[in-house]
Amino acid sequence: MTLTTRRLSALAFALALPLAASAADYNVGPGSTLGFSGKFQGQQFDGTFGKFTASTISYDAANLAASKFDVTVDMSTAKTGDGDRDNALPGSDFFDTKKFATAHYVTTGFSKNAKGDVIANGNLTLHGVTKPVALKVAFSPNAGGARLSVTGTLKRLDFGVGSGEYKDTSTIADEVLVNGSLNLLPK
Repeated sequence: MTLTTRRLSALAFALALPLAASAADYNVGPGSTLGFSGKFQGQQFDGTFGKFTASTISYDAANLAASKFDVTVDMSTAKTGDGDRDNALPGSDFFDTKKFATAHYVTTGFSKNAKGDVIANGNLTLHGVTKPVALKVAFSPNAGGARLSVTGTLKRLDFGVGSGEYKDTSTIADEVLVNGSLNLLPK
């Protein structure tokens, strides 16, 4: 192999590296859900957010450093199926959607835990407060794109959600499970 051939091979390899490092980009498709579960007076309740957008969903299981999520949630679309609770959630005692219309989650990196589960580490801004939140990630490619599931737990009081009598964790539990099941379509 001549010196020129070696240089061309090295140049071709160097040019291919940025392409190999990029994750696949996705749009959120129909049938995707984003939800939450909590406890009120010891009884579990489940809810969903009817509207959320993902400006970025990039994922590569073989190269987690190139992966990233950037998701914005319309907090006024929270529904639990209970009229009283659904009317209270947008109010100043809970999400206060007049002041804080959206929640925003953006990843800061990915890691694997001791069990080998992929963890999305990121910052959640909710109710005007930004805190780190870790989400367990399950990614399953399929013929038309992929399925992405995320789960994690946060403490609502860390974000100032629930004021006055609703700060009482014996009435409404502090821990809230967040979950998402996204049907991803290639961009």
